[in-house]
Amino acid sequence: MSAFAGAGLVIFILILFAGIFLNLFGLPGTVVIFFDVLFYAIFTGFDHIGLKIILFLLLSAIIAETIDFFLVMSGTQPVVSKMSFGAAASGAIGGAFLLAPFFWGPGIWVGFFLGGLAGILIMEILRQYKLKAPYRTLNRVIFTIIGKNAVKGFISLCMIAFSLSNIYS
Repeated sequence: MSAFAGAGLVIFILILFAGIFLNLFGLPGTVVIFFDVLFYAIFTGFDHIGLKIILFLLLSAIIAETIDFFLVMSGTQPVVSKMSFGAAASGAIGGAFLLAPFFWGPGIWVGFFLGGLAGILIMEILRQYKLKAPYRTLNRVIFTIIGKNAVKGFISLCMIAFSLSNIYS
């Protein structure tokens, strides 16, 4: 593998991590993952990733973003602060380091997502605790936000696992 190909693979992997991280904040991370894999397939001449895989990833991204759209329309828009961004980043890195020794490669991805989700949840609980009772978000809304993030994260992890298994097989 040349240095150029190695650098391209590193950028590819970093964008996959960014896609998972964007999902934590209600942004279209699955779309980022899809386009990352699509551009990787184009640049490599569709050697490892073919049209069927691209279509599967497109369908997965559409499903995830449709779920996100309908839940946001029902009133579950999360409140994101700078503190929750830092908590998610530190939780994601910590989760990746904690699960990597036990589950190797998949542990890094799952730990990154679960750690980021835990960081956001902890920060939101602390923020809600500081508010007076009438201004707090309902527990139902918080659990819906967590469920939405969990579903989108699971779909993202499946997309990443599917694409990486085809690249490295």
